[in-house]
Amino acid sequence: MRSFDPQVILRPELGELKAYAPSTGSYELRLDANEAPAVLSPAAKKRLGEVAAKTAWHQYPDAGQKDLRKAIAKHLGVKSAQILAGVGSDELITLLLTVATRLKAKAPAPTLLTTTPTFVMYRLSARIRGQRVMEVPLDADWDLDEEGMLRAIEMAAPNVIFIASPNNPTGTMVTRSRLERVIEAASGSLVVVDEAYIDYADGNHLDLLDRYENVAILRTLSKVGFAALRVGWIVASPNLIVELDKARLPYNLPTVSQTLATLVLTELTDEMKSTCVLVRQERARLTTALGNLRGVAVVPSQANFLWLKLEGSAGDVFGRLGKLGVLVRSFHGRGGRLEQYLRVTIGTREQNDRFLEALRESL
Repeated sequence: MRSFDPQVILRPELGELKAYAPSTGSYELRLDANEAPAVLSPAAKKRLGEVAAKTAWHQYPDAGQKDLRKAIAKHLGVKSAQILAGVGSDELITLLLTVATRLKAKAPAPTLLTTTPTFVMYRLSARIRGQRVMEVPLDADWDLDEEGMLRAIEMAAPNVIFIASPNNPTGTMVTRSRLERVIEAASGSLVVVDEAYIDYADGNHLDLLDRYENVAILRTLSKVGFAALRVGWIVASPNLIVELDKARLPYNLPTVSQTLATLVLTELTDEMKSTCVLVRQERARLTTALGNLRGVAVVPSQANFLWLKLEGSAGDVFGRLGKLGVLVRSFHGRGGRLEQYLRVTIGTREQNDRFLEALRESL
């Protein structure tokens, strides 16, 4: 058989990348993935099962996502024409970066601008497509570096700007005045505000849609107890939604995901609310308890996780926690100021107490 080297047809940028791989291994307690705790009521589980059982398995899903888009729009108080749903936020990120690729005079390639540290899929999705990525470090308080962002906009003429608020992994919200200055300066760019964790925050950015035509909002059900559905959505101007829909793969969301997500957003909103209340209560309790530990500093969080600074390398503590059966997320491998940081997902009271016990032993 004649040999074939796939490198002759693959993008060279793939050589610098690694596939996204969640942590593997057996752990008694996993607090690494920012999933909501498993607190769904028996009644809600029963209702989800009843609706799923009615699926017409022989038919394709609704290609137009009609019921789901209507439910999302009603939930948010916007129009269905402003909504497009995808396989989590990830599909919508890749969709945006697939279509927003028109070359600009100042840029040698379509350019993505974002912050660092932030959600890795922005950079990964852009580089896979051969796009240039510019990252502006967050400031000392993990907020937007306003002047740095403005300089980057002037220099790079980005097509798309991704700003996560609350941000992953820091849990911080961007300062509204800084965000608006960036939006105003980026009149030739689409500014995407990723609100994956907004259900745990004290406010949101939806009102920006009424004031700025170059703003889009990302949201998801993955962080509020329904990660298995893999349903996210973008809220933007109807004109942008029409164009994005042209590039969306047909039948991208399975019938079960559409049907159950619609159920969640109509009948089961109280389940989401109760999950968020529990997480916010536990976030406050855990923040206080961690603040009393010597050698631990907690960054105030608006998400369902905490960003912890340790006195030494986070890698050592991460390893000790793992030996005790507790998995969190360490950023020591990135070096620099991230070397001392761990991210821990908020769990149930019992899970959080188990984490605290293990952390005390590991410090």
